[in-house]
Amino acid sequence: MSVMSVDLDLIRKYNVPGPRYTSYPTAPHFSEDINGEAVRAAVSERSESLGPLSLYFHIPFCETLCWYCGCTTVIGKNKGQTEIYLDHLCMEIEKKARGIHPEREVVQLHFGGGSPTFLTPDEIRRLGQCIADNFRFSPFIEAAVEVDPRRLTREHVEALAEAGFNRASIGVQDNDPKVQKAVNRFQPMAITEQAIGWLREVGIESINIDLIYGLPYQSVESFARTLEEVLTLEPDRFAIYSYAHVPWIKPSQKILERHNLPSAEVKLALQKLTIEKLTASGYLYIGMDHYAKADNELARAWQEGSLQRNFQGYSTFGGADIYGFGMSSISQIGDVYVQNAKLLEDYYAAVRADDFPVHKACLLSIDDQLRRETIMRLMCDTYLDFDELSEHLGVDFRTYFARELASLDDMVEDALILVDPHGITVTDQGRLLLRNIAMRFDAYLQHAQPAGFSRTI
Repeated sequence: MSVMSVDLDLIRKYNVPGPRYTSYPTAPHFSEDINGEAVRAAVSERSESLGPLSLYFHIPFCETLCWYCGCTTVIGKNKGQTEIYLDHLCMEIEKKARGIHPEREVVQLHFGGGSPTFLTPDEIRRLGQCIADNFRFSPFIEAAVEVDPRRLTREHVEALAEAGFNRASIGVQDNDPKVQKAVNRFQPMAITEQAIGWLREVGIESINIDLIYGLPYQSVESFARTLEEVLTLEPDRFAIYSYAHVPWIKPSQKILERHNLPSAEVKLALQKLTIEKLTASGYLYIGMDHYAKADNELARAWQEGSLQRNFQGYSTFGGADIYGFGMSSISQIGDVYVQNAKLLEDYYAAVRADDFPVHKACLLSIDDQLRRETIMRLMCDTYLDFDELSEHLGVDFRTYFARELASLDDMVEDALILVDPHGITVTDQGRLLLRNIAMRFDAYLQHAQPAGFSRTI
């Protein structure tokens, strides 16, 4: 990626609220006012499919709250609550598995949170066994777990290996003690090193490190030190996210406003630093937030044009139905999204009552399906080929999206994209504003200003 030069007026122009597009339609457009029979019918239509499966398990528990966090969490040190949660999680697994063809193979497995390693080692083994008893795993499965190094033990790591995990994502966010204190997450570098060492010792060699830019007190100089330090750990991937400040959704984030939150200009400088530092260190800049070594399968998928995007971010597997388990989890099954309840007691009641609990859902229209594919290809490929999309979608792309294409003149003038008779190419500068470009194809934003989202810079 070439050196960027972005003027401040351009930053101000495009620094507006917008989705991250891990789905389309996005989660705010899921509805509680749903036809349960229609949703179950749509899910049932896929029951005899032999296509691949991706399974996501939400473990919401954390001992303490990181004040930047936007996840659905349950905070506290009461370990007894996890036993009740696992009882209901296993009940949900057994019920949903009965509606899935037994020959379907699981190609992806992901434990997210919260903090999955809040579970005890024996609880990890119990959940792993429950999943294995109800699903058939591909021999090439990608099984990833989010790890909090602060409370990790060697026995946790051994239990994860026994449960079949071969990938781990390590939460770091920032190594600077002043930043850590401001966000209520104290994590010395030695703890991160120890966690990665343990994981590699038991054979979990594919490591991703999570960082966040835009946190209080971060500067180009301080974040450069963090990058230098974590690069010595030689992870296979990085996920480096722009901090999403949404205190109207997550009130705890208001605490960060007492500190020195970086401006949009500083955030852009931090992103520029990150791109230049990691690409100079042998990592490819994938999509919007991700970096991978050139020989990593995520990098290969990006280079080959097979990269996908879903609720867990960028992925190498396309065409897999995603089944979500646990409080707040989201399933993407064919052309329907289904979300579980976000409160524990509501989730427990729903699992006990229904074979397929539904709190919110979205049944995609034909227009939704066309726009979903367009936005996802834009987010993954940073290129739209009009003829290929016309053939794939079964419409004349130029005609169907004539209004959207006509709206891009300012982005062409601002050098975010190049448009010719064959397609749209996102420039290096435009990749920093990929969300803004995708928003032009979002029908839900054409009639109302985006609300409830974080800013794009």
